[in-house]
Amino acid sequence: MATHITLHYCTGCNWLLRSAWMAQELLTTFDGMIDELTLKPGTGGIFEVYVNDTRIWSRKEQGGFPDIKQLKQLVRDQIAPKHSLGHTDSHAGQSDS
Repeated sequence: MATHITLHYCTGCNWLLRSAWMAQELLTTFDGMIDELTLKPGTGGIFEVYVNDTRIWSRKEQGGFPDIKQLKQLVRDQIAPKHSLGHTDSHAGQSDS
């Protein structure tokens, strides 16, 4: 199945640069796994991330922005659950010891 990611961001809040940076991070981390990534301008303070039409983040519901590590983990869980994120990776229940 083709993987499509959409970053829907508010233009009035000037979140284009944040969205473009997140897009670049996702494209780099998931090189060859993302078929299409769309930056979708919006209004009203929107910042939402969709993977194949499934919303994985909403600024209004989650109360802010994901940090990049969290966003990569959310995307990974949708498109490639076994894909390692290297040193930034963590799984629930794992300890560092």
